[in-house]
Amino acid sequence: MPCIKLSDAQIMIRSSLKKGNDLGLKPLSVVVLDAGGHVIAFEREDGAAPGRFAIAQGKAYGSVMLGMPGSAQMARAEEQAYFMAAVNGVYGGKVIPVPGGVLVRDLNGEVVGAVGVTGDSSDHDLIAALAGIDAAGFFGDG
Repeated sequence: MPCIKLSDAQIMIRSSLKKGNDLGLKPLSVVVLDAGGHVIAFEREDGAAPGRFAIAQGKAYGSVMLGMPGSAQMARAEEQAYFMAAVNGVYGGKVIPVPGGVLVRDLNGEVVGAVGVTGDSSDHDLIAALAGIDAAGFFGDG
C-alpha cells in the first residue's frame, strides 16, 4: 500500500511554509496525516498560536476520514448542517470543515493521507497546503 514517508511529509511541511512566507501570510502551522488519520509530522512557525495544532489536525482529519477536502466539507455543512454536526459527534469533535484540509493522492489517485494548514484565511491555508503537496510529488484534492 502506498504511503507518505516522513521525508515526504517534511517536504510538504517546508514547502507549505515557504509558500506562506512567499505570499506574506500570517505564521502557519502544518500537519501531515497518513491514510488512517495518524500524525506523521507537524510544524508550527514562530508566532503561530499554540492551539493551531488542533485546528490543522482537525482540517486534515476530517478530510481523510470523510474522503473529502475541507472545501467540500464546508459546502456540505452549509447545505446540511445537521449531517456535519453528527459527523463531528462521531469523530469526537475533531472535524473542522473548512478549506485548508486537503486529501493527498498518489500517482494512481489513491488517498494516502491528508495535509492540514492553518494560520491565515482558510483560502490562503489551502493554497499553502496544495503547494506543499505538489512539491513532494503528490496530488492535492483541496
